[in-house]
Amino acid sequence: MWSLALRTLKFRKTSFVATFLAMFLGAAIVIGCGGLMETGVRMEAAPQRLDRASVVVTGEQSYDDTALTERRHIDAGLVEKVAAVDGVRKAVGDVSFPASVLKDGKPVTGGSDSTDSYGHGWSGAQLTPYTLAAGEAPAADGEIVLDQRLADRMDVKPGADVDLAVKGRTESFRVSGIAAQSGDSNPDAAVFFTDDEARRLAGAGGAIDSIGVLTDSGTDVSALSSAVKSAVGDRAEVLTGAQRGLAELPGTLSSQRTIVILAAIFGSSVVLIVMFGVASTLGLSLQQRAREMALLRAVGATPQQLRRMILCETAVLSVASVALALAPGYLVGKLLFGVLSDSGVVSDAVVYRAGWVPMAVGAVTTVLAAALATRFAGRRAARTEPVAALAESTAGTRWFTVPKLVLALFFIANGIGLAVATATVMEDGPTLASTAGPACVLFCIGLALLAPGITKVMVAMVRLPVRALSGLSGYLALRNATTSNVRMAGAIAPIVLLIGIATGTLYMQSTEDDVSARSYADNILADYVLDSTTGGFAPGVVDKVRETAGVSGASELVTSRGFVDAPDGRADLDLRGVSADGVRKTLDLKPVAGDLAALKGNTVALSEKKADAFGVKVGDRLPMHLGDGFRTSPTVVALYKDNPKQQYLVLPARTLAPHTTDGLPQQILVTSASGADGVHARLADLAAAVPGTELDDSSSLAGRNNQIQQILVSANYTIVAMIVGYAAITVVNTLVAVTRKRRAEFGLQQLTGATRGQVLGMLTVEGALIAVIATVLGTAASATTIVPYSLVKNDSIMPSGSIGIYLAIVGGSLLLIFGATLFPSWRGMRQPAVDTVKAA
Repeated sequence: MWSLALRTLKFRKTSFVATFLAMFLGAAIVIGCGGLMETGVRMEAAPQRLDRASVVVTGEQSYDDTALTERRHIDAGLVEKVAAVDGVRKAVGDVSFPASVLKDGKPVTGGSDSTDSYGHGWSGAQLTPYTLAAGEAPAADGEIVLDQRLADRMDVKPGADVDLAVKGRTESFRVSGIAAQSGDSNPDAAVFFTDDEARRLAGAGGAIDSIGVLTDSGTDVSALSSAVKSAVGDRAEVLTGAQRGLAELPGTLSSQRTIVILAAIFGSSVVLIVMFGVASTLGLSLQQRAREMALLRAVGATPQQLRRMILCETAVLSVASVALALAPGYLVGKLLFGVLSDSGVVSDAVVYRAGWVPMAVGAVTTVLAAALATRFAGRRAARTEPVAALAESTAGTRWFTVPKLVLALFFIANGIGLAVATATVMEDGPTLASTAGPACVLFCIGLALLAPGITKVMVAMVRLPVRALSGLSGYLALRNATTSNVRMAGAIAPIVLLIGIATGTLYMQSTEDDVSARSYADNILADYVLDSTTGGFAPGVVDKVRETAGVSGASELVTSRGFVDAPDGRADLDLRGVSADGVRKTLDLKPVAGDLAALKGNTVALSEKKADAFGVKVGDRLPMHLGDGFRTSPTVVALYKDNPKQQYLVLPARTLAPHTTDGLPQQILVTSASGADGVHARLADLAAAVPGTELDDSSSLAGRNNQIQQILVSANYTIVAMIVGYAAITVVNTLVAVTRKRRAEFGLQQLTGATRGQVLGMLTVEGALIAVIATVLGTAASATTIVPYSLVKNDSIMPSGSIGIYLAIVGGSLLLIFGATLFPSWRGMRQPAVDTVKAA
């Protein structure tokens, strides 16, 4: 049987090309999404500054399985505990904080490979390692060792004085030495202080960021890490291998959830689409071979033998396609990860990992899809009696089976269920797309399974206008559509998938972009924003801004994330730190109870809806955790009107900032008095007097929010492009295969008097019928995503976005339909009709 299967593949290469391409491309995309998922799960980052540390002890990056967005410090006393562990040659405590070298009052960077500079204690230099290239180590407060890159940019030598911006203040230091980096790592530029001064400047109350463990050659790192973990207990996290770099990237684990969710949503959709694509192309191939199957049955082949032959053919195709897809699948995953990295979703220090698991998932998915398609598509050909098989091979109109109906209703019901859940159960948030997106995929597959019946009904509905407008060509097209509705439905199904997924996903994204931009812009009352590029603003700067002539209000702004210990579970929320004296002038928060001016000390304000959800009122305590895991219970001092598009809690900036990685407010919002002139010029002068300060108008905040929004947009569009591209290739494969199979039919029409123009006219009308039916069904399927998503986001059933998106999708589908139908038909009719019929 294997021999027969191989010979069939050899002599029917063209018939199997579509099936092979569907399997190959499907396996590559599934492997790529699997690689993205594995990268998110493993979350490894190559160490840079901590390259020489075999083991790194750092603050836990999560709290009860919730990833933290800010650095979590550890007790400096742990250094002695770690140093006492057997096998530890040396334990080095390390801190890291922004420290900008100033030249003419402006920050100096470490060159093209490094945009920021950070301060550390001199003992941490051995972790990279850095070695003295000139001068000596800092021996007292006020002395520093400069990174060679910074020294070259400043053109300074040991003994020179330089100004540094640290923690919002400018101080002068003497350069005692210059350090050159050795090794292959490429950390940010460094400024080294004495260990005591570094810890003072870090502002963490004497706590440290991490502990680097140096070991002798040949040390069993795995055993050592276990011993270190026992020594530190649950007060810190122990990292080894490729995960050591996470200690340098606080908050990186918070992006893990984004990567995993993104890979899971699109991966599951891709698996369904690939299974459908493989099944449809393989089913079409078997349908086109119905006459061959009938003849084999007529000459004595048993149903079991036919099933085995089909299974052997499928096995050869699936194994070959999977084997060839392994390398492209790896590259697809790396491309997707590159898009996420370039967009800022995840640090570029995180390493892409794709092991055997995504390879196995891609292989199993492809083989399983092929096996299921073989099971369902080949079953009827194998069971049909010889005489009936020969008759059915020329008709091919039977499509309805109870299992197919049940499967179609299952997909449609689940698609509708997800749409209803999106509109009624899900709250506006990042997970909304996880139910809205797959809804149209499931609905598309359900409609595609019922496509033959739907096609027959819709053809009957348009029969009169088509006949009236298209003459003889229309008559022939309608006859073909009626008698060969299964064949036409095979061409319609992938186009429904293409239009449905593309329309649903693109309008979902355009709605998200529009609503986010509008709601963010409406929430900002400020006219200007001051940004710090040197680590943050010192406490007195906002007071100087308020004293500027023409300024009616100013507020510091700190952004972070945290979570509330709500009665019904933990709730992740955005946090905003503001100044009580300026918040009413700079943010559009409409109080309904309490007073925002009371936001001082350990206090919080939240929307009335969130207050109801958390069961608190003004005067109550709200148990919560800040971005570094710090547990606190601030007093609720104000409630404000709910803005469903801007869900965040408001705390005093000076309370929230110490629990962020930088430790200071990064922005100051400024509102000018009505009719005041010259405010921008005076603020520009103030900004020039504070090193590293940039002045922008408030629209830049909306622009930055839009940039954050675009972070996932580029990733979404890339993955959607792959899905749509796969669907488009399936469309072309299907249409070309169907058209090539009909060459004998076209030849017979020409021999019986039809002209080439009439045949092409018939195909044009058929293409138009396919386009109309597929567009109607695809649009209906996309509505299961668009309508509920728009209701939640925009309080409207209509999405935001240009009609041009829809027209472009439909127009692209028309090009595929007519290009894949008319071009191969025109080429096929260039040879004499007699030869075409003989070749069949």
